[in-house]
Amino acid sequence: MKLDAKIPSGPLEQKWTRHIAESRLVAPNNKRKYRVLVVGTGLAGASAAASLSELGYQVTALCFHDTARRAHSIAAQGGINAAKNYQNDGDSVWRLFYDTIKGGDFRAREANVHRLAEVSTRIIDQCVAQGVPFAREYGGLLANRSFGGAQVSRTFYARGQTGQQLLLGAYSALMKQVGAGAVRLLANTEMLDLVVVDGRAQGIVTRDLNTGKIERLAADAVVLATGGYGNVFNLSTYARGSNATAIWRAHRRGAGFANPCFTQIHPTCIPVSGDYQSKLTLMSESLRNDGRCWVPARAGDKRRPREIPEAERDYYLERMYPAFGNLAPRDIASRAAKRVCDEGRGVGESGLGVYLDFSDSINRLGLDAIKERYGNLFDIYHEITAENAYETPMRIFPAVHYTMGGLWVDYNLMATIPGLFVLGEANFSDHGANRLGASALMQGLADGYFVLPNTIGNYLATLKPGACPAPDGPEFLAVEAGVTAKLKRLLEVKGQRTITDFHKRLGRVLWEHCGMARNRRGLEEAIKLIPALRQEFWEDVRVPGDAGNLNQSLERAGRVADFLELAELMCRDALAREESCGCHFREEYEEEGECKRRDAEFAHAAVWEWQGEEQAPTRHTEPLAYESVKMTTRSYK
Repeated sequence: MKLDAKIPSGPLEQKWTRHIAESRLVAPNNKRKYRVLVVGTGLAGASAAASLSELGYQVTALCFHDTARRAHSIAAQGGINAAKNYQNDGDSVWRLFYDTIKGGDFRAREANVHRLAEVSTRIIDQCVAQGVPFAREYGGLLANRSFGGAQVSRTFYARGQTGQQLLLGAYSALMKQVGAGAVRLLANTEMLDLVVVDGRAQGIVTRDLNTGKIERLAADAVVLATGGYGNVFNLSTYARGSNATAIWRAHRRGAGFANPCFTQIHPTCIPVSGDYQSKLTLMSESLRNDGRCWVPARAGDKRRPREIPEAERDYYLERMYPAFGNLAPRDIASRAAKRVCDEGRGVGESGLGVYLDFSDSINRLGLDAIKERYGNLFDIYHEITAENAYETPMRIFPAVHYTMGGLWVDYNLMATIPGLFVLGEANFSDHGANRLGASALMQGLADGYFVLPNTIGNYLATLKPGACPAPDGPEFLAVEAGVTAKLKRLLEVKGQRTITDFHKRLGRVLWEHCGMARNRRGLEEAIKLIPALRQEFWEDVRVPGDAGNLNQSLERAGRVADFLELAELMCRDALAREESCGCHFREEYEEEGECKRRDAEFAHAAVWEWQGEEQAPTRHTEPLAYESVKMTTRSYK
């Protein structure tokens, strides 16, 4: 596997401009001769499909929902970053770039992150033009608030519904093109494998989730914008339908998988309440603008929060990280919450919780101001817990929220398989070992609206116009046969245990051994347990129904089968990375509870190559060379 990042030469701030100027072009009359498949219609996928079709390419877009409006992007609450400096508080493209590099603990590619910061300012203009109802100041200017890991206000927001409003903007752009006949939209359709012809991604094999029909689709390029793989843990803040099948099947076809162990734990989630839960609910990071995190100063103190006087409370983030306080980055805030709970000072029946208290802000700003800023989030909390967070503090605890790992891509967003492009959370490129809050939406829209439309031409210009293969070639038929055989195998096991049972057991292994803290002994144990669980799955799982119609059990079984393979790779990656950085906290490498990086040995992206069933994968590396920033010990104190 050859890893050529194709980073442009020249000064950092000129790389993207130079790259666009020097890129190959496809003539307008030739663009309509190229076919592009876009898998996924969240922010990254919808914006990419709309933008590519506007340029003239033939686009087919797929989503496994009944409508693109249901993509998981709608769940993002708090906001989207951009270096507009509307607050005149010292923000700039450089500061957003540096905050992102530092927030990722110096484990991201410098050129990609700077491009993201540059493009951020255009994203806001694009979304305002689409009618996205961002919050505004009294005078009409767009409002901003702060998020973790930054000392400026650069986060644009639409109350607690930012993801939904941004998705509606991208969805409107997409449906305009669908209505014009420029995009073919296939709903309730899931990609089950990638077709590689002569070393190039040339199509996919899909299944209609309503009828069970298997279809072969050919294209000149395939774009995966299918989100992250956090549901491998079972309990997470992801929608239950979120999965890793598209990127995992592409990995099995030869696409390198980078940094799979980099899994973000979000500190502001409603705590687990029982084994019956199917998912966890996020409380937006924006709440930490006005909420203060605390626990009782004394272990075992079970008094109600209002019965505990100020002198007997520990506002632990303000104590540990005074420069950033409650807006410390997610990985640091999560580990701090775990630390105080491990000391026996956690709250709630389980002891796995901390308080997020708004009483100071309500006294300072007034109840109406807090309701205006966060009202729908308080409503969600009340709906789930039956508690009024205006009167008593919220209870929160860390939970799996985002994956920084994903398919490796170069500067053009192309994977190690030529013709395969990967956008948004599905790739590894922009966040390093930890993502700063409000940067996920930024990356998804940057990739779809501004990056891919400028880089895909570099690849398509090397292909003869109109030479897209027919979907009945031998490679397509072979992949279809493999997909059909796997579905048949799942249905024929006819075991005794449910799909959910296996998913829960896998999630417990991962959370215990590859969660907020990892160590060699635990990871080695997980690498033994997961293959045994995978073998048991294929011997004893029960998948009812058949493949010829709607069968949600069959859908879930295929996704859990992929999780059972991906989970082992995550643990292998965590074991091989003998350092602590960002969300990857190896207990053997820490200093006073903080991460201890080993830059000389691990300043690289780890890229894994599939070697076959039950074979150990091969680990490759892409060195991370910083020309404009200096790798320093990350501190928020």
